[in-house]
This record gives sequence, C-alpha cells and structure tokens, in this order.
Amino acid sequence: MMEDRTSLVGTGMLSRLSHMMSFGRSSVSPAESSFTCKRTEDLKSKRSDCRWLLAAQNMNNCNNNDGKKDDKKEESKKDEKKDDKKEEPKKDEKKDDKKEEPKKDEKKDDKKEDKKDDKKDDKKEEPKEVWIMDPDTDLYYYWLCTLSVPVFYNLMFLVARACFNELQKINLTTWLVLDYISDVLYYIDTFVRARTGFLEQGLLVRDAKILKEKYMKTLQFKLDILSIVPTDIVFLKIGLGNPEWRFNRLLRLPRLFEFFDRTETRTNFPNIFRIANLVLYIIIIIHWNACLFFAISKMLGFGSDTWVYPSLNNPDFARLARQYIYCFYWSTLTLTTIGETPPPVQDIEYFFVVADFLTGVLIFATIVGNVGAMISNMNAARVEFQAKIDSIKQYMQFRKVTKDLEARVVKWFDYLWTEEKTCDEQQVLKYLPDKLKAEIAINVHMETLQKVRIFQDCEAGLLVELVLKLQPQVFCPGDYICKKGDIGREMYIIKEGKLAVVADDGVTQFVVLGDGAYFGEISILGIKGSKAGNRRTANIRSVGYSDLFALSKDDLMEALIEYPDAKHALEEKGRAILMKDNLIDESLVSATDSKDLEEKVSQFEANLDVMTNKLRKLTNQYESSQRKLKQRLTNLSNQVQTLRVDD
Repeated sequence: MMEDRTSLVGTGMLSRLSHMMSFGRSSVSPAESSFTCKRTEDLKSKRSDCRWLLAAQNMNNCNNNDGKKDDKKEESKKDEKKDDKKEEPKKDEKKDDKKEEPKKDEKKDDKKEDKKDDKKDDKKEEPKEVWIMDPDTDLYYYWLCTLSVPVFYNLMFLVARACFNELQKINLTTWLVLDYISDVLYYIDTFVRARTGFLEQGLLVRDAKILKEKYMKTLQFKLDILSIVPTDIVFLKIGLGNPEWRFNRLLRLPRLFEFFDRTETRTNFPNIFRIANLVLYIIIIIHWNACLFFAISKMLGFGSDTWVYPSLNNPDFARLARQYIYCFYWSTLTLTTIGETPPPVQDIEYFFVVADFLTGVLIFATIVGNVGAMISNMNAARVEFQAKIDSIKQYMQFRKVTKDLEARVVKWFDYLWTEEKTCDEQQVLKYLPDKLKAEIAINVHMETLQKVRIFQDCEAGLLVELVLKLQPQVFCPGDYICKKGDIGREMYIIKEGKLAVVADDGVTQFVVLGDGAYFGEISILGIKGSKAGNRRTANIRSVGYSDLFALSKDDLMEALIEYPDAKHALEEKGRAILMKDNLIDESLVSATDSKDLEEKVSQFEANLDVMTNKLRKLTNQYESSQRKLKQRLTNLSNQVQTLRVDD
C-alpha cells in the first residue's frame, strides 16, 4: 500500500483525487453531509495549501531526491487520511442504498394501494339497481288505494273513539290491532315516498339519492315524519282510553286526496264520481260535527240544559247507537239549516252554533255550485246537439222544406245521438300533438285501410298519411253513395252497415256489401287507358244507416307527392286490376301518352319562353349597371386630375 501511494507522488494524481473527494462530498445527501460538514470546512481552508505543497513536492522530486523519505511519510499520512475519507463516502453510499431500498418498497406499496383504491372507486362507480316506484304505473295507484284505507279509518274513527268513550271501550283489542296495522302501512308509505320517481324533462328520475334529497326538502316529508311519531307511548302513563293522542295520524290526509284525484282521471264516469266524492265530504263534515257536539255536551253535562244531549239516565238515550244517531241528526239539521233545533243557552253553545251555521252556508253554496256544474257538464253534449237540431229546423222552416225531407233530417240526427256518433273527431283530436293523433288514427283505422287491395304492401309512412285523412260519413236508408256515370272523387270503406249495388231502376240488387268492403279505389287513381275513365261504374245505395270512411282524391294525391314510388306502384296495381277485368284499352293508353307528350312539350315551351324573358331582363339590367359604373369611374378620374392640377 505504501508503494502504491509513493507511486502516485509526482504524477498529479493526488491533486485529482482531492478534487474527486470534494465532489463526492458535495453529492452526499443532506442527512449524511451533516456528519462530515466539519471536515469539509477544514479541507476547504487547507485545499489551496495542499495544492501548493503538492506542486512543491513535484518540483523537489524533479530536482532533489534527498528529501523523499520525509515527503513519503507526510504523503503516506495524507493518503491514509484520504483513504479514510474515501471509505466514509462508500459507507454513506451503502447507507443510501439501504435507505433507497425501503423507499422502493414504499413506492411498491403505494402502487398497490393506488390499485386497490382504483378498484374501490370502480366498485363505487358501478350503479346499484334499486327499486323505484313509477307514479304512472298501476302499482302506484293500487298502493294509493291500499293506503287510503288506514287514512280514512283514522279520519272517521279517531274522533269518534275520542268523543264516544263507550265506543273505545267495547272493542279495545280490535282498535289496537287496526291502529298498529295502519302505523305499519304509514311507515311503508314513508319509504315508498322516498323512492317515488318524478319526471324531469319527460324522463323518469331513478337516482335514489336524488329522490331522497328531493323528498326531504318538501313540506310533506315533515308532515309524514310527524304522522309516524309514536305518541302512543303516552298510553303507558294515562291508559288506553285516550285515542286523541293519535290525531297526528291525520297529517297523512293528502294521500287520500291524491287517491281521489287519480281515481277521477281513471274512471269512465267522472261526473258520477265527483258527485259521490262531494257527498262523502259532506258526510265527513257532518260526522265530525256530531262528534264535537257530543264532546261539548259531555263537557257541559248531559241534560244540563235543553241544547245539550239528554241525560244518560234515560235508558233510551244511554245506548251507543242512539247517542251517535241523535248527534248525527242534530249535526245534519244544523249544517243544512233545514229543521229546527233547540236554541243554545250558554256562551260556548252560541259560539258552536254560529260556527256550524257559517260552515253550513259554505257547504250549501258548495253543493249548489258543484252539483249545478256537474249536471251542466253531463248535459253539455246534449245541449250542444240540441242546439244544432234547433238551428237546422229553423233553417228548414225558413226555406219551406218538405215535411218528408224534414222528417228524414230529424231521424238522421236521432240516429247520431242514439248511436253516440255526435262526436266530431277532428274537433276532439285537434288538441293532441301530431304524434299522438297519428297513433290514435293508426289504432282505429289502420286495419281497415290495409284490407284495400291497392294499399296492401304499401310503405308504412304512406299508410299513416292516408289514415290521418280518412273522413267518417253517415248515410241514411235509401241514400245513394254514388251513381253510375258520376265522377269519382272519393273512395269508400264500409265501417258498419250494408250497401246494395243496384240497377238503374233502383230496385234490382246485384250484390250487398258488408262491413270491411270498399269501392271507388280505381276511380281516384286516374288510371290511363281506363274505359270508364274516372267515372263510377255502378249504383250503390245504403240499405239502412251506414257508417263509412271516405278518402278523397285530393288527399290521396297530396299524400303521394312525397311517395313517387308508391304512386307508380299504386297505378300499376290499378292497371293490373283493370286488365284482369278487361276494363282497359291499350289504344287509349297510347293516345293518352301522346297527349301527355304534347302537353309536356307545350309546357316546356311555355317554360322556355318564360326563362328567355327573364334572361333578357337580366342582361338588360346588367348592361345598364355596367354603363352606370363606367360613368361613375370616368367622373372619379376627372375629379382626381383636377385635384392634381390644383396641387
């Protein structure tokens, strides 16, 4: 080792090593540099001296070899110190490696944790399928029907049990069972309300969290919570004979009203339901007033005066049934102000009677107004129909129409009313959007229209257009739907009734057409070469009252504008039918084709003349604009020249 150290003397290697050592210290981490900070400060102060000493030693080695031993000893000491310093950074590097290894392990653990977190996030993001109540389904309506039973039970029996003590004591176990069954249904309804969806931009919201938050922000949530507060705990101290502590269950009344509203929209007899609903409300008010009358009588003392309920010592008035019937009778007389009741004696009795009179006035006004409106609504269609008949009668009398024709008109109106065919479809459906209107028309008429031969295998869009254009018509017995030789402007489809194809004498019948039959489809197509042209080929008369659907030629052609291929296909089908029945003439087809060519050529010439005239006008306008533009340019150039001369 000493020889290796001495071999480095005079080569400048030691100076390089000193620089490397200083660089190695600078690259050590802050935790490790604190261990050697003192030595580095001493080295910095002696670095310049070491360099001068090394340079002096090199000079001495070149010139004199006498002082080598001393120099070697000093250099060996310095080298040992430097070797020690070299070993220290190696140890430090090992420590760094040991420190880096746990860091790598920590990074791996962090990656594993990140992966686990990502997996957890993925699991959280997966939507959980939860049960949601759709308010438009039958299930929701059936639930309202079920819940209305306990609500109505509490509305009617809580006040009766609170006022009539005997009613509470007779069937105490039954009341408790019914009470707690209603409480269970209330709890279930609270959950159902929190999971009831609502429409947002026409779409049902199914997010359980959003539904819960929306429900909790409503006033109904607070009322529902109050309605399920277990106030029955008071029974443990005061006994079971005080059902008035359960009056908070009446806060669930909006559910009963919601059930009534939905039933009114679903029933086929809304006017009858409205009347029944009004009667029910009146009975409920009379019932509550009767219970309050008995409670006030009990508070003042039975039989204490002529106004209160008679004394219970009388066996006729001690029975529970008599107590309720008497109070209900008194309440009915007071609220309807029909009969006479005993006058009040005490102040509280006067206040109660005045409140009853005011309530009775409101009830009477409500009954008169609602019943009158319901009756007018029920007869609205009849009144409107009768007004039409009266106006027609006045017109016929003014124009002196024969009695026979007038009788036929009246019979026709009677048939419309008895068969319930007075409804104007166009007037009723005009309030619906086109999409729903088309769906109703398809549901009603599509099957009938598809029976027509020429419309079979047509495009669905064309059939929808035609279905919307079908017009219902009613014919009386003996009316001619069409006569031979008439110009065909409509085709007909028999919905209900019988039509006879008769001879010119009107007596001989060739065939009778029934429900689903159709005729006149060829005449509205205008097939080229048809021997009959677009005229009727038979006499068709209504045997009795007949309901038909009519499709006019104009409506058909308007619909075929958007379907040229379908128009060509219909014409081919019509031509095939005529050829099968030998009702088409090829010479007429060629003649019509030549006529069509002549018409097209003449139309083209007329269009060409129009285009040439327009082109001539445009060229004249262009030339005039060019001339004006040139004049303006010359004027501008002259003005510029004059300005230059002035300058």
